[in-house]
Amino acid sequence: MSKPEEIDASVSSGIYKLESNDPHQELVDRSGLSESDIQQINELMAALGRLREAEERLSDASRIYMKLNQSDMRALHYLIVCANHGVIATPGAIAAHLHISTASTTKLLDRLERAGHISRRAHPSDRRALAIEITPETHEAAMRTVGRQQAKRFLAAARLTPAERETVMRFLEDMAREVEPGEFLPG
Repeated sequence: MSKPEEIDASVSSGIYKLESNDPHQELVDRSGLSESDIQQINELMAALGRLREAEERLSDASRIYMKLNQSDMRALHYLIVCANHGVIATPGAIAAHLHISTASTTKLLDRLERAGHISRRAHPSDRRALAIEITPETHEAAMRTVGRQQAKRFLAAARLTPAERETVMRFLEDMAREVEPGEFLPG
């Protein structure tokens, strides 16, 4: 009988391996793949898993540092990009970007305003709308912490050759299409 720690190590090391997830080839037909192909694909899936875990740790640390939830962080990021492009952000645009209702957007903006992260003012050309801006202090804090860490992704991409970047982009786009929720998920 295996010890619990041996079982856990075995399961953890195989979490991204195709043969651990689909031992009977019910999901993926491997007949056209060599053992070395399967091993390399397993290593690629493990690398993607490590990236996802690192992004989750960064996201968690960012939210804790900024004392915000995920929607709040996404809204602030959107406001930074709007400011960088000279675009006036409105509650409706924020709702559309976050895919949330106008009621949820109002609550989000109230929360961010109370915390001193945003300001609301009259829209300069549409008197029915509000203009939403990130405060200079929050913008600076986000750029100094989260932004600096997120920018390191570009350094990793810059180390690739143009041909490698094309391959990675094609792979990521293909994977995004493959994992898009299908008919088994409601909505």
